[in-house]
Amino acid sequence: MTEEQKALMKQVSYSKDHGGEPEPLPMDMAVNTLQHMVRDYASVAEHLSVPHQKTFSIPVEPVDPLLWLHHQDHYPKLFWSNREKNDIVAGIGKADTIEFDTTGPNSQSFNTLQRKLAEKDPGTRFFGGFSFNNQEQQDRQWHAFKSFLFILPEVQLSVVNDIHSLSCSLVTKPEEPAEKQSRRILELLGTICTVTDSAPRNLPDLRSTTFLPDRKQWLETCGQILECFEEGLMGKIILARQTLLEFEEAFPPLLFLLNFPYPESSVFRYHFEPEKNTAFFSFTPERLYRRNGDELLTEALAGTCSMQTIEEGNVDACKQLLNSEKDIREHKFVRDTIAKELEPICSSIDMEEDVQALQLNRLVHLYTQCRAILNPESCNDKAVLNALHPTPAVGGVPRNKALEEIIHLEPFSRGWYAAPIGWISGSSAEFAVGIRSAVASEKKLYVYSGAGLVRGSNPAAEWEEVDQKIADILAITRQKA
Repeated sequence: MTEEQKALMKQVSYSKDHGGEPEPLPMDMAVNTLQHMVRDYASVAEHLSVPHQKTFSIPVEPVDPLLWLHHQDHYPKLFWSNREKNDIVAGIGKADTIEFDTTGPNSQSFNTLQRKLAEKDPGTRFFGGFSFNNQEQQDRQWHAFKSFLFILPEVQLSVVNDIHSLSCSLVTKPEEPAEKQSRRILELLGTICTVTDSAPRNLPDLRSTTFLPDRKQWLETCGQILECFEEGLMGKIILARQTLLEFEEAFPPLLFLLNFPYPESSVFRYHFEPEKNTAFFSFTPERLYRRNGDELLTEALAGTCSMQTIEEGNVDACKQLLNSEKDIREHKFVRDTIAKELEPICSSIDMEEDVQALQLNRLVHLYTQCRAILNPESCNDKAVLNALHPTPAVGGVPRNKALEEIIHLEPFSRGWYAAPIGWISGSSAEFAVGIRSAVASEKKLYVYSGAGLVRGSNPAAEWEEVDQKIADILAITRQKA
């Protein structure tokens, strides 16, 4: 790219002629301004002979990102909100894609993503997720979800530290005229719904609920696992259950996020809808990691108590969990394993000494935070993903043995359940663990949750724990106007 072309590109930016930061615009004016910027840029881009990306951004007046996303009729759709709720993104369309769909070890997926990401602008965030175990043959409901799939939205509404902005991204390629590419995004901008004040509708009536495995099969499988513990073959394994909800008619999966009854709960909220009415979503309390350069933040989250089963209330539920020998032992498995797995890739590891109780609306979890500095040769996401996924909180100890047993014992494929979900760029990333999650497919919703089994676990109690973990999702299906 010549210096003249760079100068022309810089001219295509939001004007600050009046000095200071630009004033937020109403949504309709912001869309109109983005259209003008794309048209101006197209005349510059047609002279470029190398692939490149351009993102235009406009500050907008506050708009609920979920409602905005619900009113758009363009796919893919995605939604991301971190646990602190200071990084929220709603996106539609795909300006660029990084994907992989070949069965093999997870390390192959992580390495492939890193290689493909190196070809992109290091500051661009791609949103998506992975399969939990890429060695596993996936069930039909996961047909639209790859070994991994990450997208750069064409249009996204972002709320970062309470600042709202609307942006669009244009990725130009020499083999396709810039005028054709810009026309495509102009058409998309022309379809943006700017009125988002109508309330979302209810879900259709629920027709049936079935469990896989059922309670009898669950108890039998747990019994087999406990025998393995006695024989010393494993220290811990997470056993998951699939709950199938069938509705009277198809529905927009985003209704589950819109109707989530606990907006202040300390969870990540995630929605990825690659095609209409087919979506994976999660209300997960668990961060896999956040990376900023060589700085790494991760955590151990394991050990669960339901507050509804404690008559005395929330405080006593926390106390009971912190004094539970079984749950403390389960948490220690996770905490010690994470520290051990980080050692080869980190120059320093600071694991909190004290175990805390993370309180959600229905459950309490044991929680320990860990900060680390990555070695120079390991300062990338493939190294971190290979080290941390799956954590003992969703896989087991030892890891490879647990993964083998999960495929053997669970009568369904996990797909993206319990896998890394979030966003990644060349310089930073944040991934949550896709638990408390479901995949929607037309009239059906497959809900997933699991329980950690260690020596001394009670299979019947673990079945009840799985029920508690999906209770928030089930509650949404019962909401009526």
